[in-house]
Amino acid sequence: MSTLSTSPKTATTRDAAAARALPTRRRWFMLTLLLVATVINYVDRVNISIAAPFLSRDLGLDKVQMGLIFSAFAWTYAFALVPAGFIADRFGSRLVYGASLITWSAATVGQGMVSGFASLFGLRLAVGALEAPAFPANSRAVTVWFPARERGMASSIYVCGQYLGTALFTGGLLWLATHYSWRHVFYVTGSAGILFGLVWLWLYRDPSECKKVSPEELAYIEEGGALVKSAGERTRFDWRQLAELLSYRQVWAICLGKFASTSALYFFLTWFPTYLMEERQMSTIKVGIFAVLPFVGATVGILLAGAISDLLIRRGCSLSFARKLPLVVGSALGMSIVLVNFTDSNLLCIAILTCAFFAQGIASASWAAVSEVAPKELIGVTGGFTSLAANIGGIVTPTVIGFIVQSTGTFAYAFWFIGAVALMGTLSYSFLLGRLHRIELRPR
Repeated sequence: MSTLSTSPKTATTRDAAAARALPTRRRWFMLTLLLVATVINYVDRVNISIAAPFLSRDLGLDKVQMGLIFSAFAWTYAFALVPAGFIADRFGSRLVYGASLITWSAATVGQGMVSGFASLFGLRLAVGALEAPAFPANSRAVTVWFPARERGMASSIYVCGQYLGTALFTGGLLWLATHYSWRHVFYVTGSAGILFGLVWLWLYRDPSECKKVSPEELAYIEEGGALVKSAGERTRFDWRQLAELLSYRQVWAICLGKFASTSALYFFLTWFPTYLMEERQMSTIKVGIFAVLPFVGATVGILLAGAISDLLIRRGCSLSFARKLPLVVGSALGMSIVLVNFTDSNLLCIAILTCAFFAQGIASASWAAVSEVAPKELIGVTGGFTSLAANIGGIVTPTVIGFIVQSTGTFAYAFWFIGAVALMGTLSYSFLLGRLHRIELRPR
């Protein structure tokens, strides 16, 4: 008697058919909420860069002071991420994300009322600390709602919110700053966040607590590798578990890679409009148009990375290869940012920066890798720790660029700095990361 085996392609076809036949698709609704929350999250990070050329003149701030203000968010954000990850594991994505949204948005409104460096710097520190639970809660929500075969695309969809918001709203926020005042940029974005925080608390639920998810969909996501758990299942934190987590090279490789890609991201979130206005001498209207293009490129990059990664898994490639390929390719292509130093053409400059940010979007697929390696006991903590490493780039990059521009009068060396960091990320993902697999902690 012969033994029949199921090919990966046949299994994939069967899984796809099962997904289409499900009576509910509640996981995609929850992902939509994550996407909107991430858009607001990043609009409230980038609004300072849009207001910067106006508020720096109004408040009399120099380049070094603006560099410190740009980096202030990341100071508190980075170091609050690990405790924020534990809080997300302990109390669940619904409560933690809702509270985070409302409080950081209130601090955003407060930025419109500042009178000088100290008050603006302090409120940027507050926004950073209060936004810290967002991405650990995102990572946790995707891990509990999505099977492994869909997790790459799901992670890419919510991560693209960090580019989509800027692409959609830069023109409108520049219009507000120009026709009213830079203060209205903060009033409008902060108010929108408070309102959505209330919507999040009303609509989001974990799968085991969601009354609108069918038993079939719940079984589908759990059998596919989703770590379905309730917010009521409290995670007990043990420092020995954290020490064990940090003994794995996969964690450190992702940390170095995320630091590299986030360094490029923070240039675009902070100094980019100033670079276009002051070094490239573009008008406000041109900045409103051209500044959008790199963010569109990054959005395409992250969605393409997620789609290709999941496609490779469905075609029978190993999960490790499918998740690592976008990270290596994106990091390597990100080094192209240095080419902007060799052109005087504004159109070619924007084309190069769009390509570089497209690459950064591809490399941002690292969130899917985090979801694959995080031990089930420490999903949020793993997301928090890798985000901490990433956002050290948010501290370093805006500050370094501020000192470079202040001392040299040009952004040229800033692009060499970002290119060198991209090379470090490429080497980390290529040689240090190794095989991706879910970390199994020793029982306590």
